[in-house]
Amino acid sequence: MAAAAEIGLVLYPGVQMAAVLGMTDLFNSAMELAGRKGAAVPMLGVSHWRLEDGRPVRIEASMLPTEAPRPCVLVLPPALGDPIRREDAAPFAAWLRECHANGIRLASICAGAFLLGETGLLTGRTITTNWVIAETFELRFPDVHVDTDRLLSDDGDIVTAGGVMAWVDLGLKLIDRFLGPTIMLEIARQFVIDPPGREQRYYSTFSPRLLHGDAAILKVQHFLQATEAKEIGLDGLAAQAGLEERTFLRRFRKATGLTTTDYCQRLRVAKAQELLQFTIRSVDSVAVDVGYNDPGAFRKVFARIVGLTPGDYRKRFRS
Repeated sequence: MAAAAEIGLVLYPGVQMAAVLGMTDLFNSAMELAGRKGAAVPMLGVSHWRLEDGRPVRIEASMLPTEAPRPCVLVLPPALGDPIRREDAAPFAAWLRECHANGIRLASICAGAFLLGETGLLTGRTITTNWVIAETFELRFPDVHVDTDRLLSDDGDIVTAGGVMAWVDLGLKLIDRFLGPTIMLEIARQFVIDPPGREQRYYSTFSPRLLHGDAAILKVQHFLQATEAKEIGLDGLAAQAGLEERTFLRRFRKATGLTTTDYCQRLRVAKAQELLQFTIRSVDSVAVDVGYNDPGAFRKVFARIVGLTPGDYRKRFRS
């Protein structure tokens, strides 16, 4: 069997231990399965790391020899409560930067991205995190682009995962990387979890930026919310903001990160998601209810934004 590959899970203030223990079980089960099958793969071990007096300490390791090499990957699991404070993150960030410089891959899940952001290694990158905390993340790290449609964002040296339970998806991705797709797919079946391929946008609803500080644009956002984005003429929206049309378009894009058209489409689709989930109205009826006279156009917009057709969305999420 090839040399050991170690996945390290970082225990930082507020870390969600359920995710730490779940990933530990997932990796251990995958390695046990590979052993039973006699697969010619590296020995895959999982370890837990924390800082003691600013120094990294491996406090627990399974499936690894006593003198194991340094981790191949360090994972920042989700967190409970508020995102980690800068002063608490500082010693971890320094250590993670050093690890990255030495060739160790870094990965984060959900609010673990806040600790990864403190390293400065995300500047200029596109990452993902939980859609619920995306705006807070963008305010704290304005030089990082967040794509909450994706459940995993992989740059090779740095991988980020979206929601709290996305540790499952990241775990399967790492099992695929080290033990191969056959072991990954069988473990997914054993744990009764979807193999990689789902997207965070299946589960999210539109959460517009509201903390941008542009009062004129915020007034328009409230107007669009109240009218369910059914009155979307540019002249009327600009008048609501008290701005000339070109100025309004520029400021709206800067404040919300979206064009007015895309913003209104996302508001309408969010309402459609609610109707599909909680009513028995036909898809065509839902299309009309949210402002689309052409059901075909509605289906195309819905699939582009959500990643599922309206019918598939209803099957998956119907109450």
